[in-house]
Amino acid sequence: MTDYYSDKMRAIDAKTKAQEIAFAPLAFQTVLALRNLGMLKSISDSGDAGLTAEAAAEKAGVSLYGAKVLLEFALGMGVVKLVPDIKEERYLLSKTGWFLLEDDMTRVNMDFVNDICYQGAFRLTESVKNGKPEGLAVFGQWTTIYEALSTLPPQAKKSWFAFDHFYSDIAFPEALPIVFAQKPKKILDIGGNTAKWSICCCRYNPDVKVTIVDLPGQTAVAKENAAKAGFADRIDTCEGNILADSTVLPAGYDAVWMSQFLDCFSLKQVTKIIKKVVLAAGDNTKILVLEPLWDCQKFQASSYSLQATSIYFTCMANGNSKMYRYQELVDAIEAGGAKLETAHHNLGSNSYSLLQFRKG
Repeated sequence: MTDYYSDKMRAIDAKTKAQEIAFAPLAFQTVLALRNLGMLKSISDSGDAGLTAEAAAEKAGVSLYGAKVLLEFALGMGVVKLVPDIKEERYLLSKTGWFLLEDDMTRVNMDFVNDICYQGAFRLTESVKNGKPEGLAVFGQWTTIYEALSTLPPQAKKSWFAFDHFYSDIAFPEALPIVFAQKPKKILDIGGNTAKWSICCCRYNPDVKVTIVDLPGQTAVAKENAAKAGFADRIDTCEGNILADSTVLPAGYDAVWMSQFLDCFSLKQVTKIIKKVVLAAGDNTKILVLEPLWDCQKFQASSYSLQATSIYFTCMANGNSKMYRYQELVDAIEAGGAKLETAHHNLGSNSYSLLQFRKG
């Protein structure tokens, strides 16, 4: 884990890091251009021999000037290196460059930042001041991004769902045995989105029935996906805005499931939602929350990604939520009338936490 309590960096290194932050938007777009133009792939394919700027430019179909400015900044970033001890400059892919080219998490994050966050992040300061996702205006006049999902441009929609599913889906195989150890027959999936979890449940257990609670646009997609998967008779939907005072959750479920859902709300809203869940829950109903908690991660890259994702919530999603620490989320849930029973950490390669509550 990262040491958040001391500052041992040398002043010269701190100044370098400060410049990396100052030029971060240009660094991001440079790497994106190198990736999308195929130049990182060409350099990777060249192996230990490396690739000249001239050859990289020709393969990418760009000018030598264009190739050089990109590669020289990539060299400064440590994305590429030079072949040692030769007169002709040849570029090699560094370890960082390999991850930028080949790592699935890095690709998903970059596409999400570029297609969803990049333009809107220009209005981050306004978002913080106003408590609203002011950057969302790049996609139209919406209150939250969730209302806009069904109308996003195709590439933006693809990147949003790829980002959303990449993280939570990885934890599903390890979460399913824990959930079904209680032998639930009926599950209420709040924020079920495209029905990914509900479909996984139906495939895992031949008897379970699931009801998805979500906004109308999402329930329409969920119905379609459930039918395509052959579970139209076992996956039902319930339309509604969970924050609306008029929305009442259906009762009679053995388990209530919320996967990567509560981070979409402020802590006060989390408590409000849990009060509704508790009202609908029976004494034996399991309240299950699957979340990536940034202080429960094994690797710095994961914690950093989650902290960065909070900025997306601020300027693009809703203006008031974030990725939470373990205790602050537990406290908000318990304030709603639920009591923590067990906590399973490090589920999946992205270290998700499955928190199990009961009616308090």
